[in-house]
Amino acid sequence: MTELISFILHVDEHLKDIIATYGTWTYLILFVIIFLETGVVVTPFLPGDSLLFAAGTFAGLGALNVVWLIVLLAGAAILGDTVNYWIGHFIGPRAFSGNIRFLKKEYLDRTHAFYEKHGGKTIILARFIPIIRTFAPFVAGIGAMTYPKFVLYNVVGGIVWVTLFTTGGYFFGTLPVVQRHFELVVIAIIAISVMPMGIEVLRSRLRPVAKFEEVV
Repeated sequence: MTELISFILHVDEHLKDIIATYGTWTYLILFVIIFLETGVVVTPFLPGDSLLFAAGTFAGLGALNVVWLIVLLAGAAILGDTVNYWIGHFIGPRAFSGNIRFLKKEYLDRTHAFYEKHGGKTIILARFIPIIRTFAPFVAGIGAMTYPKFVLYNVVGGIVWVTLFTTGGYFFGTLPVVQRHFELVVIAIIAISVMPMGIEVLRSRLRPVAKFEEVV
């Protein structure tokens, strides 16, 4: 866990090493990470937003091609959600038996609640929220959304998510102040991303209290 946190916080340094070691194969490595983060329901802990921003930063520095990044990683995000949808369709709630460490029922319940509030837009909005991003297509596959409708939201969400964070890194990641404090930028990205989920969790915990006060 410590190594994972270190990788996420210092994703720029690790990505720099990957580029230096693997060169063009870096695109494939990034493709696989984004695919796994969105496509395999047991890997919600992988970096998504921060990795895209870091990749865009190195594109801005000339080490990677920003167009190739957007095309390939958007494809990885779309393919990942598609695979996740069909995993949910064929396996469904049975996966949440408690035998798999990272498949916590609370994640499933929060995602269901997110669907109740936002409907089909969940697939697009969830792209910007860690954990929900991984579980949203899974829940859609269970029965929250038909596949033809899912495809539209999946494609739009994947392209918008990858483009925003990659170009954000491309245009702002090369600024001297960002380069000096990249770790703080990553923390800010993570904090902003999890904020909506945190607010929802807080509301859900305060709601019973509010109802009790009304009765009293």
